[in-house]
Formats: sequence, C-alpha cells, structure tokens
Amino acid sequence: MSARFDMMNNDLGKSLAKRFAGLSMLLHNTSLPKATQELVSLRASQINGCGFCTDMHTKDATAAGETAERLHLVAVWREATVFTPAERAALALTEEATRIADRGVVSDETWAQAREHYDDDQLAALICLIGLINAANRMNVIVRTPAGLYQPGQFANVV
Repeated sequence: MSARFDMMNNDLGKSLAKRFAGLSMLLHNTSLPKATQELVSLRASQINGCGFCTDMHTKDATAAGETAERLHLVAVWREATVFTPAERAALALTEEATRIADRGVVSDETWAQAREHYDDDQLAALICLIGLINAANRMNVIVRTPAGLYQPGQFANVV
C-alpha cells in the first residue's frame, strides 16, 4: 500500500509538516508526563482508525520504556487496572474530545477529573496534544499513509 499523497515531497506540505513537528516537540518538552502523551496519542489514533499514528505512537512509547501490557490495554483502559487515575482522566478527556461530534461537548465530569490531576500548564499541553493528534490522524487517514514503516525518532530532523 502506498499513500495517495506524500506531504514530504511537496514544498508547502513539507513546510507545514515542519510546523506540525515543531509543535509536537514543544508539547513533548512540557511537564505533561511523556507516558501520558503517548497513551493519549495512541488512544486518539485508535479511535480515528489512523494506522500510521497508531504504529508511530506504539513504537515511540515502546522506545521510551512503556510496557507491552499497558499498550495492549489502551483500547480497553476502562476495564484495565494498569493506568493511574491521572492517566485515566487524560484518556477519558481524549475519548470525549476525539468523539466530540457524537455528544457535542466534553462532559463536566470528565473535565473535572482532568482538572483534578493536571495543573494549568499540563492541561494546556493536554488540550493542544489532543487537538494536534486528531488533526494528524485526519490528515494521515485522508492520504492513506501506510502503517508499519515508522522508526522511532524518524521525524527528529524535520524541525
């Protein structure tokens, strides 16, 4: 399978991808825990059916030391005992924000749970991360970016 369109082989696409990568790097350097960032990115990618981003965030999380058990259980996190209360709050916010068209809002209960576990800087990072991964998922689904070829750190030199 090949992509319909390769953003990196188009001048404007490459420029936009650099901005995307720059924002991603900025988010990775915040106080929001790296494990939470990867779990959030993986869960949104699963919901959106983005094979490329699911592959990327599974591999990046593994390279950062995440366990296979936790990665396998992200899709069923509500029934799993391996996630912290803070991670569970982030995953709930991710699911509601990713599926916002279904309900039209993020519930007050979900927001309160996230607020309980994250400070203002972490919430700002979490909100932007959820928006960014959803945008990346949609772009990759549109162009059918294939999964399986990503290598951890592949985009480090894009910025």
